Amino acid sequence: MMTWLAEFWGYADAQVEGATLRDAARLSELHAASFHRGWSEQEFEDMLSQRNTLVHRLRLGRRIIGFVVSRMAADEAEILSIAIDPGYRGRRLSRELLQTHLGHLAGRGVKTLFLEVEENNQPARRLYDHFNFAVVGRRERYYRQPDGEQLNALLMRRDLS
Repeated sequence: MMTWLAEFWGYADAQVEGATLRDAARLSELHAASFHRGWSEQEFEDMLSQRNTLVHRLRLGRRIIGFVVSRMAADEAEILSIAIDPGYRGRRLSRELLQTHLGHLAGRGVKTLFLEVEENNQPARRLYDHFNFAVVGRRERYYRQPDGEQLNALLMRRDLS
């Protein structure tokens, strides 16, 4: 269910729902548009087929405009990736997507959630700050850019219980 904010932006019909194998190609496109090493359609098919992986898509009408994917182990999970179509960024749609995803993780017994984020990725950092993720570690030169530059990663954690 979308909030007043989505209605304000004109996205009241946006829906967050479980992704299916049929979505793999579109999820791969979104990932490639968001990260310099995009995941293949086959990688998404593999993730969508695993019982310990939870994938939600954000759909506007018939078009998938975002996704989030997490891997679960016992009572912990890690967000592996979250992406929004470049044409829809900056409209806080990722908040709706992540809010729904967090609720489903908690419903599956996840108590602690982790993620890694590039230290200078301010839009992602604002999103995670909004949801009270805390920095618990740092990995120096973890991400390699196409030009060879190496960027730091922050390890973040949030309790769901």
